Amino acid sequence: MNFALYGYGPREKRSWIVVDCGVTFPGPDLPGVDLVLPDTRFIEEQLENLAGIVITHAHEDHYGALLDLWPRLKVNVWMTPFTAGLLEAKREGEANAPKVPVTIFRPGETFSVGPFLIEAIAVSHSIPEPVSLAITTPAGTVIHTGDWKIDPAPALGPKIDEARFRALGEKGVLALICDSTNALREGISPSEQAVAEGLREVIDKAPGRVAVTTFSSNVGRIRAIAEAARDTGRQVLVLGRSLQRVIDVATELGYLDGLPPFLSEEDFGFIPRENAVILCTGSQGEPRAALAKLARDEMRNVALSPGDTVVYSSRVIPGNEKAILITKNLLIEQGVQIIEDGDALVHVSGHPRRSELKQMYEWVKPRILVPVHGEAAHLVGHGSLAATAGIPEVVQVRNGDVLRLAPGPAEIIDQVPFGRIFKDGRVIGTDEEVGVRDRRKLSFAGHVAINVVLDDRYDLAGDPDLVAIGLPQADSSGEPFEEIMLDAAIGAVTSIPRANRRDLDLVGEAVRRAVRSAANDAWGKKPIVTVFVTQ
Repeated sequence: MNFALYGYGPREKRSWIVVDCGVTFPGPDLPGVDLVLPDTRFIEEQLENLAGIVITHAHEDHYGALLDLWPRLKVNVWMTPFTAGLLEAKREGEANAPKVPVTIFRPGETFSVGPFLIEAIAVSHSIPEPVSLAITTPAGTVIHTGDWKIDPAPALGPKIDEARFRALGEKGVLALICDSTNALREGISPSEQAVAEGLREVIDKAPGRVAVTTFSSNVGRIRAIAEAARDTGRQVLVLGRSLQRVIDVATELGYLDGLPPFLSEEDFGFIPRENAVILCTGSQGEPRAALAKLARDEMRNVALSPGDTVVYSSRVIPGNEKAILITKNLLIEQGVQIIEDGDALVHVSGHPRRSELKQMYEWVKPRILVPVHGEAAHLVGHGSLAATAGIPEVVQVRNGDVLRLAPGPAEIIDQVPFGRIFKDGRVIGTDEEVGVRDRRKLSFAGHVAINVVLDDRYDLAGDPDLVAIGLPQADSSGEPFEEIMLDAAIGAVTSIPRANRRDLDLVGEAVRRAVRSAANDAWGKKPIVTVFVTQ
């Protein structure tokens, strides 16, 4: 996820802007968490110095945290029309979402945010209206590339504005803050036009229905799939709320003009198999997405049959491999053919490979190169490439680093607080604040609740009540687990001298320890134990 801060001025009077405000998605180590957000406490402590937020494009890892974090930041936001349209559509779908004050800009325009003069430069990427930002202050010009590639034939919008990058390079660029996602891949990325031709060929040759799954935000790919269907005599059904939301915004802005209307789900059953294309969500194996439901045959009006084809027009996001494989196996069990990038040219990345990175260096001629947007291997590999290409200064930064770009040589001069916070239902907070730490323990070893009642002489008033959730029913010899823990609880109480049982907290702690120990002896794990003691 992306949350970059650019500051200008002396420490005691420094103005800041935020570039991008994204989310990432939780793995199994964060049970129950909906979204992972950047921890913004550093800039929250000096909001009087924050001039605004600028968004480069509408991918979730670049703008997806805005609705959740804006109430903490409360400044104006600058973005393109497509990004603004998606933000508004998202806001309408979320209860109590804030109305974010948005100023629209378009590629090629220049605007000021505090002391920063910002020029939006058109680039190619897998979404409409992506931009790089040329950020100028009296200290120099910094180019923040955002996500980009050099595509000679993009599906939508203009090509990357080579002339403007060259002009800035001739004028002088202090630093290039550059995308590193594909910095380990040699060569040049194929164009979206080549992918469109690959999709058309696959759809044309498929004997039955064709379902294509792709990233919802890739409007160019959506258009290519719709055109391929049209050219091969097929009609398209759209399945998935996020896809429909993007299509609605893209249609309003004219990006899907000239295409035949999409099918309704009710009409789908009347279309011959060989004339049907299903455009659906679920490329990352999301269990509630349309493709997973098709794989489980859970859709009311739509189903796949043996001999149909599913095309993954997408890449695997690291961490999603297992979920994707589950969906693929279910489809294969139905007799469905799977086609992915290794089988045909049905997907291409929206990020620059090594030859494209070197081309950008030649255009911009930066004094400083800062690799960003990638894992450690990508950042280090990008830095090595830049150094061998002759860029004078290459600086490695990580989360929390404060990098001084000017005056003087580039240097990390400070560390600021950073981290991750979590959206869990309607609550946002740290892992401790939203309860994730205890939830992990619960998912590993379960929970035991015990109610101990003492009479007026501080003896047990009957056996304790015990409820165990997520524990085995019996140990390896077949003895009921609850009986093992009850015996331990009773033993703990009776082992305490009667006079000392007046301390109910002492009794509760003794029971807790005894039950955890008995569970560990019988099972090898220590559950969370909650004890209530009353007289």
